[in-house]
Amino acid sequence: MRNLARRTRLLTLVAALWLGAAWADGSAPLYPPFGVDLSARDLTVRPGDSFFGYANGAWIARTEIPADKPFMTTGQVLRDRAEVQLRTLIESAAAHTSHEPTTVEGKVGAYFKAFVDEAHIESLGLKPLAPELEGIANARSRADLAQRMGRGAGGFEGAFFSAGIDADLKDPAHYAVYLGQAGLTLPDRDYYLKPEFATTRQAFERYATELLTLAGDADAAAEARAILALETRIAEASWTKVEQRDLPALYNPMTPAELEAFAPGFPWKSYLAGAGLGHKGRVIVAEKTAFPKIAQVYAATELPLLKAWLRFTVLDRAAPYLPARFDAAHFELHDHVLQGIAAPGPRWRRGIRAVSGGDCGAEPDSCFGSLDWAVGELYTARYFPPETKARIEALVRDVIAAYRERIAHLDWMGEATRAEALRKLDTYVVKVGYPDHRRDYSGVVVRDDEALGNARRAAAADWAFYVGRSDGPVDKSDWSMTPQTVDAYNGSLRDIVFPAAILQAPNFDPAADDAANYGAIGTVIGHELTHGFDDQGRTIDAAGALRDWWTAADAAAFKARAARLGAQYATYEPVAGMHINPDLTMGENIADLGGVAIALDAYHASLHGHAAPVLAGLTGDQRFFLAYAQVWRGKVRDDAIRRQVVSDPHSFRRFRVDGVVRNLDAWYAAFEVLSGTTLYLAPPDRVRIW
Repeated sequence: MRNLARRTRLLTLVAALWLGAAWADGSAPLYPPFGVDLSARDLTVRPGDSFFGYANGAWIARTEIPADKPFMTTGQVLRDRAEVQLRTLIESAAAHTSHEPTTVEGKVGAYFKAFVDEAHIESLGLKPLAPELEGIANARSRADLAQRMGRGAGGFEGAFFSAGIDADLKDPAHYAVYLGQAGLTLPDRDYYLKPEFATTRQAFERYATELLTLAGDADAAAEARAILALETRIAEASWTKVEQRDLPALYNPMTPAELEAFAPGFPWKSYLAGAGLGHKGRVIVAEKTAFPKIAQVYAATELPLLKAWLRFTVLDRAAPYLPARFDAAHFELHDHVLQGIAAPGPRWRRGIRAVSGGDCGAEPDSCFGSLDWAVGELYTARYFPPETKARIEALVRDVIAAYRERIAHLDWMGEATRAEALRKLDTYVVKVGYPDHRRDYSGVVVRDDEALGNARRAAAADWAFYVGRSDGPVDKSDWSMTPQTVDAYNGSLRDIVFPAAILQAPNFDPAADDAANYGAIGTVIGHELTHGFDDQGRTIDAAGALRDWWTAADAAAFKARAARLGAQYATYEPVAGMHINPDLTMGENIADLGGVAIALDAYHASLHGHAAPVLAGLTGDQRFFLAYAQVWRGKVRDDAIRRQVVSDPHSFRRFRVDGVVRNLDAWYAAFEVLSGTTLYLAPPDRVRIW
């Protein structure tokens, strides 16, 4: 859903890990003999020159990227296996559903059945989208259009601003309404402003022209040029993704009246009413200085262009549910141009993603209009082994204990800050597998012949759920990621959440050696824990409130160490001409480094003073580091890398390995890495934070 409860970097601090797996049956590890893929290694590469290449080079050499994917990774291979599970589940539901079912399983089946019925979708043309298109056409004022934009919180309409509901960062027992900048079709403002994306802008203009032409606009080409110019003006006013990492700067409470005065030119009352938020007496503005500028862009834009833009956004977001010519145009921009994907996947695969929400961690908008929580309920009931929950909870306790020891003995942190940090660590709640409470879908109408209508009603119901509970106390049992999502996150509720789909081999393999499990899922657990103390997370205290609880000296020491780590990452070049932005990726880089160090400590503690066995000539530490490196193995198309570098807070996967291990003394010892190799750092140059 396009709401902050799902996607905001401001509140949920989601770590999109791009992982995936399939459960082992417990009799033997997925990768014999002990859970590390020995065949993936390239033994011609020295570990000290590229540990990523050493651990993964042979796998990369023999692996091809499928035409319908932007990358092929260990995670994607295993995500595909999980997709087969979902296909079995959902196609079975579709075979036994009715026209308008009442059960959760029936609704999932009917949704999928409608989506894959291409002939029926073709026969309907644009008729299913008539309510939105006619509503825009009948608008007589900017206030009317702002109200339509507000409806986009739970619908197909775009908006110059986004609305979401999540825990109040300064009153975490209650919910708050958050408003953020929006209005861009391309992934980031840089796509509109930097010369290297000129061809992408041309593709965007072609795409807008095609959609508007298909919708019957007589002057579609001129409208498309004007829409690109309009979004460019919004981009110029928008904050960068680096600026959006400053949590205190993103917390600006106002009354609606104060917002009207602060950002005049945009009909806020109409917008909030359209979003079902007209009764709210307080909102929190995120990118504060951008709001008046974007509001003025709205006020200065002629009504016909605003209508054309809003019509285009509706067509863009509805395209996957429309006839093939709309869907093909959508693929050309969003998948081919922006990610380098050569061909669309089969309709059944897109249907599985549409009904299940896709991978909401990596692509939050893929949740829009889905029955994601309903699918999650069916998925965990059939595929998630209950014993996995207990095993993971125990492993989490081990990693937390290791982190506690690290915090207790940090040489750069003073006692006052240390006490607060340990207090915060003690408040974390671990959530494994699936939520304790089911989402109620009884009021959601699903029909087996209304693909677009199903998406519309599901999106509206989802937004109504968040609005409906927003006046009550915060639900601390809440999840922001569905069980079938291959990801994990550290949330605003001080919870560490591991959905069922990530807890599969080789990420977690019950039959694998402990070193492999600590190196894989253990580092993920450590990563998520560290997010509570990274450059963003450290601004939240033990109560979940936005507060500066660090002494000035400790904050300065932390920032100095983080800056040294950032200087390393600034030198990394994932694709020719584009370097990692250390300010954008800082939180994830800190979490990667801390997560591996903490998990290694936890692994050592699990040995209870005994020496780790040597297996296939590999020590325990060697198996640990290999398992970690193989979590991130993969091949990625250049266009997808460019998109990641510009818009994603995660560093490119090779540097999530090489950029981490070169700072860890234990890695040097494990692989006898000496001076003169590419990754070698002298001990004083190695960064140690957590």
